[in-house]
Amino acid sequence: MCSTGLTKRSERRNRFSMSSTASDLPPVNRRIEGKPLVFVTRHLAPVVEERMSELFDVVLNRDDKPLSRQELIEAVAECDVLVPTVTDRIDAELIEVGGDRLGLIANFGAGVDHIDLAAARDRKIFVTNTPGVFTDDTADLTMAMIIGVPRRIREGTGLIRRGEWTGWAPTAMLGRKLGGKVLGIVGLGRIGQAVAHRARAFGLEVLYHNRNPLPAAVENMHGATYVADLDELISRSDILTLHCPASPATKGMIDARRIGLMNEGTSLINTARADLVDQEAMIEALYSGHLAGAGLDVFPEEPAVDQRLLDHPNVMTLPHIGSATREGREASGEKVIANIRFWIDGHRPPDQVLDALV
Repeated sequence: MCSTGLTKRSERRNRFSMSSTASDLPPVNRRIEGKPLVFVTRHLAPVVEERMSELFDVVLNRDDKPLSRQELIEAVAECDVLVPTVTDRIDAELIEVGGDRLGLIANFGAGVDHIDLAAARDRKIFVTNTPGVFTDDTADLTMAMIIGVPRRIREGTGLIRRGEWTGWAPTAMLGRKLGGKVLGIVGLGRIGQAVAHRARAFGLEVLYHNRNPLPAAVENMHGATYVADLDELISRSDILTLHCPASPATKGMIDARRIGLMNEGTSLINTARADLVDQEAMIEALYSGHLAGAGLDVFPEEPAVDQRLLDHPNVMTLPHIGSATREGREASGEKVIANIRFWIDGHRPPDQVLDALV
């Protein structure tokens, strides 16, 4: 088994736990005899790790500390299957280290913008993800922010916690009602549709922007109206929520110019990717009063959060918990296992990322 550039496994046991010993296995595209070596970069749900240990020769990150670049290099150099998460940057250089052995990158999570799909395709490495399992969880959290920011929930709880609440008053803590307001959804995919479904129950008018309109039946089901021009959607929205993937095309799409198009008092919600928003422009608009508030579950330099966001009374800041439910994380792990098993059997995994077709 290839071990170039790696510390011995026994020397890593204080940090990683491992099941049985793997044999030298072929890389891809045919049924694999025996157990492949699967390297999991973060601590997963116990039931998932237990099942993985039964099925594969698996290295587990028990203490859940994000791996350093060197640790990732060592992992990729010796494994047949890499199971990364959003905290791992799997670029072309790292994929090259996998040589002829690495055959599958089975991502834990739906987003794959941290993986160089072109590099994986060039080396005929399968890439899979776990779509669908976090849809309702993320939509629920988004809806909590859609309600919480206009109603100034963070500011109100702050008053209570600091002991500054002086009692009920007719004009105290006035927020904005939801009924009759316009919710603009950027990206009406699985999560965007789940948000639209929830928003209708609160009397929100739903507009959405995609590269292309969805079928009329889908629009009717969610009560959503397509707006072809993103600038127009932004200018018509009272609440804007983002549900598109990070890519060169979407990076910084909500910039100073587009924030300037928003109506005064608009709420901005982002549970997708921090790169979608120009953070400096957003902060300036928050403190000028142009934006009424923001709900943020993602940040450019996680886990660091800009102090100005923490200090603003009507910015809901959450620690990237959109998918953080026990049920969702276990279901995601089950999808990872299924993808690995299909690959072992010589079949295309069910959740193969299409951009990485080989």
